Amino acid sequence: MALDPYNSRIDRSGTNAEKYVLRRKLFGTESVQPMWVADMDIATPACVLEAVAERLTHPLLGYEIMSDASYAAQIGWFEHRHGFSMESEWLSYSPSVVASIGCAIRALSDEGDEVIVMDPVYPPFYSMVKENGRLLLLHPLRQDGEGRYRFDIDELRARITPKTKILMLCSPHNPVGRVWSREELGALGELCYEHGIRIISDEIHCDLVYAPHRHIPTASISDALRENTVMLIGPGKTFNMAGFSISTVCIPSAELRALYEAERMRVHWGEGAVLSHVALEAAYRNGGEWHMGLMEHLARNAAILERWAKTQEKIGYHPPEATYLAWLDCRAIGFGDRELREFFVRKAGLGLSPGLSFGKEGSGFMRLNFAVASSALEEALERLGRAL
Repeated sequence: MALDPYNSRIDRSGTNAEKYVLRRKLFGTESVQPMWVADMDIATPACVLEAVAERLTHPLLGYEIMSDASYAAQIGWFEHRHGFSMESEWLSYSPSVVASIGCAIRALSDEGDEVIVMDPVYPPFYSMVKENGRLLLLHPLRQDGEGRYRFDIDELRARITPKTKILMLCSPHNPVGRVWSREELGALGELCYEHGIRIISDEIHCDLVYAPHRHIPTASISDALRENTVMLIGPGKTFNMAGFSISTVCIPSAELRALYEAERMRVHWGEGAVLSHVALEAAYRNGGEWHMGLMEHLARNAAILERWAKTQEKIGYHPPEATYLAWLDCRAIGFGDRELREFFVRKAGLGLSPGLSFGKEGSGFMRLNFAVASSALEEALERLGRAL
């Protein structure tokens, strides 16, 4: 019987994987099971590794640019998977989504301008705004009666000022796992367009969406939104290849693209590394079958989590609509955030991401990465259950 590539327990010791080597620094001990940083303990697709190995048979690894074939593979993936037709001139290389965020903020605003950030959210949203001399305009996401997080258009409208220049969007959302609907994105886009607010949309988790939900690329909503949006995309999360340090920026608007490219030239991060270009093309061209198996595996793990959570009085869990990140509501345990983190480390032996690191609305929550073998997830939940 063939081995299940998603359920193999892979030893990452000796690879300098930050999830493991930073345990003592972050948690004070190396004995925790690390389930924090958002990469998968699942092997990168064979098609990617084989393409890189093939390229290494050539004896020269010099400067190279992203090939037309690499961009074409990504364009074909997005058209097939998301119904969004991109043009190669809209795309440019970036070493990471976070680097793109900083570059786009500098390109589309001035120091002292306001940037809307929805709380809770991926921590670099906050740091990139502050470190680039802009002001945070926080908008809290709220859970409805069904546990789904939503933003409030009327509240957003009331907070906008003439200094509000950018809205940072996480779509699908990390850490709460929302897949924003077409109606939600349309209303948000219309508000931004009316007030001259540019949208920087982090869509790095766009391929990790569970049926019946469907990712809607922000720039696909309308002509106006297409001309008002900077989309940040890439293969890192989809194919577990963050170590290749490659993503892309999609800017349909010639005006916004010129502003962004001018800033990108000032940063001068170049066109990336040859092996990254090869990996990106191989993933988008040949990774479809692997991705299908991955989503089936992640859906099974999400179901394991849901069944477990129903047996726990002190853990709230709303299954994510996307991502491999579980947003655990631990407020019923009754601990402060520091005590809660210590409880997970010392009592449960788990290294998770504390909710407070995602903003004040994350207080009392913990984020768990379930992109692991199912047996590893079950072991973690058994540990946590015993601790509770």
